[in-house]
Parts: sequence; structure tokens; C-alpha cells
Amino acid sequence: MANRVTRNFIDNLPKAELHVHLEGTLEPELRLKLARKNHIDIGTDSLETLKATYHYDTLASFLAVYYSALDVLQTESDFYDLAFTYLKKVHENNVQHVEMFFDPQAHTSRKISFETVINGFSKAAEDAKKFGVDAQLIMCFLRDFSKESARKSLEAAKPYQDKILGIGLDSDEHNNPPLKFATAFDNAVSEGYHITMHADVDQVDSIDHIKQALEIIGVERLDHGTNIVENPDLVDFVSTNKTGLTSCPNSNQFLSQDMKGAEVKTLLDHDVKVSINSDDPAYFGGYINDNYWSITKNYELTQEQVVQLAKNSFETAWISDSQKNNYMKQIDNYVANFD
Repeated sequence: MANRVTRNFIDNLPKAELHVHLEGTLEPELRLKLARKNHIDIGTDSLETLKATYHYDTLASFLAVYYSALDVLQTESDFYDLAFTYLKKVHENNVQHVEMFFDPQAHTSRKISFETVINGFSKAAEDAKKFGVDAQLIMCFLRDFSKESARKSLEAAKPYQDKILGIGLDSDEHNNPPLKFATAFDNAVSEGYHITMHADVDQVDSIDHIKQALEIIGVERLDHGTNIVENPDLVDFVSTNKTGLTSCPNSNQFLSQDMKGAEVKTLLDHDVKVSINSDDPAYFGGYINDNYWSITKNYELTQEQVVQLAKNSFETAWISDSQKNNYMKQIDNYVANFD
């Protein structure tokens, strides 16, 4: 296999996306459209002025912009439009399977019902089947909310459990360790959900939080998580247990001035199931193919490494073994016939 990787090779490579926040796919164009529709004052009627507000260099400054944008999401059709617009994008990126985060507390705290959110998102996921994208939902707890709020969200999800594949944990990590939510995650597992947690890059107590998530909570995947290379024992742990890590190069670069490409290569060398994802593509300059291309170009990934990243995305997806085998065959056939 040739080592040189082209953008065309990446664009047409079958892949899964396991780390994307639906709220983070709210492009300025749709935000402005929904603001006009719902008569929401967002401080400007200019698209260019709105785009200029997408400026941040830390996790906290990003979240301040991110959450303020959500006011435009009011009705079931708004949530549908948000998700379906993203799903059409991933279809263009040759994503076959996607597991999408959503944050109900960010909406119920604005007096938007859980039902409104889940129905809009799940209908979009259902409609994505028409163009061949298998889309699933992961409900996240906001870690800067209380553990009682997480308990209430899990309770609110019960009537819609057939629409939700797993439970995650995101938002501001500082002073909000995984153990804060141990009971909520124990309950989620007992109810049959898959579980994952964010371990954002270069945070205070990163390694301690990673240890909590892996060794105490027992997550099946770790989102971001590349600080794990600082602890060889934990690298061995995730390699042995085939725990997935979902890296997001473009957002890493925005928030830490480093794509963490060297860490991704180290993880690949240690047979860790790390994958590439887009995180919040409306805010960090690109969808999944852009992220593959960024890390490939800047860290000179070989074709073998890029293919392994794509295989890892399916191997750590919450799908059946037969589905995984089918996707592996798709990738092998693609590589064998790529001109």
C-alpha cells in the first residue's frame, strides 16, 4: 500500500463518527434562520457579524459562545432541522454510521421539553436511513450541572429509551470529575445503556479523571482522552481492553494549540482503538473529513494509519459484530480498489 495519502482517498473512505455534538453542528446560517423564524434577538441580523462572534481559545470561552447560541432552538422542527442538516453533511463525508451526542439539560433548563428535543433528533435519525446513514443518539449529562440534574435527565429519558443508544458526560470538566456522576452512570448501565465520558485535553487533573472513568466507572469509550499517553499503565489498560478513544484534531488545535497528532500516532503504535471525529464542526472549522485531512497532512500519517483509524471507528462503535464485519469488508474493498 502506498504511503502517500490524498484528500480524495480520505473523502471516499468509509468511516464512522463517534464524537459529534448535535448542538455543535449549529452553523451560523441555520442559527440566523432560526432566530428570524422564532423571533429571537441574537444581537445581529448580519451573517458576517454573527460569524465573527465564534471566537474562543479555552474550553470555558468556547462553552460560553456555544450555550448562548442554543436559544434559537425552540420547536421540534428546529431540532429536526439541526440534526438532519448535519446528517446530510456526514453522508457527503461518506460516514456510514454515526453516534451523536445531545445535551437535553441545555434545553430543559430553558423550559424546552425533553420530548421536543428527543422527537426532533430521533426523527432526523430515522430519515437519514433514506440515504444510507445509520444514526444513533447518545444522551450526555452536563458535568457542570448537579448530579441530581443528571438523575432527573436519566428519569426523563425512560419513555424514550428505545431512541437512545448510550449515555455520555460533557461540558466543563474543571471541578467536575467523573466520580461526581458515579451513581447516575451505575443506574444508566443497569438500565441497559452503553456509557462513555469526555476526558478533555490538557485539563486540570486529566490523568486522575481518566483513571476514574476507566477504572472506577468502567466506560466503554473515552472521548478525547489523549492525555492518557502520560501514563503508560493506562495506555496498556485501554489497549488490552480495546477501549475506544475518540480524538478530534481540529477542536484540539483551537483549545490547546495542538492537534494531539503525536499522541494519536503513539496510541496507534500501542494498538489503542483511537478514532478521528469532528466534535463541534460548526465551531472548529470542519466536518469529519476535514479532521482526517488535518491530522494526516500535519503529522504525515501513512495510508495504513488512516485506514486503521477508520477501522477503529467501526470496531469501537456500539453495533453488532456482523455490522462491524460488513464495515471492515467495505474498507478492505475500498482500499483494494482505490486508484
